[in-house]
Amino acid sequence: MECNIRHSADDLKQFEGKSVLEQHDYRAAAITAELEKAGYVPDSFAAVAGRGGLLPSVPSGTYLVDERMLEELRLARRGEHASNLGAFLAQTFAAKAGVHAYVVDPVSVDEWQDCARFSGSILFPRIALCHALNTKAVAKRFAADQGKAYESLRLIVVHMGSGNSISAHLNGRMIDNNTGEDGPFGIDRSGSLPVRLLIAACFRGDFTRKQLEERVFGSGGLYSYLGTRDLMEVERRIEGGDKEAAMVLDAMIYQIAKEAGSMAVVLKGKVDALLLTGGMAHSKLVVCKLRDYLEWLAPVHVYPGEDELRALSEGVFRILNGEEQARSVL
Repeated sequence: MECNIRHSADDLKQFEGKSVLEQHDYRAAAITAELEKAGYVPDSFAAVAGRGGLLPSVPSGTYLVDERMLEELRLARRGEHASNLGAFLAQTFAAKAGVHAYVVDPVSVDEWQDCARFSGSILFPRIALCHALNTKAVAKRFAADQGKAYESLRLIVVHMGSGNSISAHLNGRMIDNNTGEDGPFGIDRSGSLPVRLLIAACFRGDFTRKQLEERVFGSGGLYSYLGTRDLMEVERRIEGGDKEAAMVLDAMIYQIAKEAGSMAVVLKGKVDALLLTGGMAHSKLVVCKLRDYLEWLAPVHVYPGEDELRALSEGVFRILNGEEQARSVL
């Protein structure tokens, strides 16, 4: 069974200005109601999995939720994000069932080669953050589909969602990727920005820190140009002759393709396949335009959507079946 519980902006308005963890009881109540409606009781769970939040850098794997992890998320040293709630919600339902809670491939998965950590200034190292859960799951799924070991393949994975994560995979490791602070713009993330203009905006006092972070990480990208986060709406505008919408979408696709090309350089031009995934991979227009840019690099395969629930369950089943050992964050 799969169920999506959506919270509108109006629903979440009560939590404005508060820590994301303040939403725990509200979200837990909504999940409880859906579980009860479906006839599930705590005793029916063998384990509970949640999204991994902004944790310290960790290798790919499945992690036991413990008090050390929860304390790290309370401190939010890497920032506030809704995914920080995942471990707390998982622990709440696991405790009721008397089982363990886990997170799988949190956004802070770091398998980078050392040269990827340099930004250009010793003051500002690059830090690995990306859509690791879906990215790693799709890479492994493709390998299984091909009857090959993930560790034997040289892959580029292009995850396209609210933000875009484009990564290079070698020997079973994600050796480089853009982060939320660089690379192509997405549905509502700005990606790389002109540094001098950003510095000037900070010192003119145009925005508070919170306002500027929101402009970059929640109201940037496609939304900042067109005022919508709905890709289907953008495509309808284009079909209706909206030249601005067409230009902005083409620019985003161009930047995504350019980043994928840079990952081909990371792999020294030897790429077995290029995988397109995430919500935007449902768009035939986006996929077609990306194929035009990228098919010369490697065969392009499409895995639309973010099958993260499946990825979470697969990670936990590997623990329950004794195929892997659960890791600890600290």
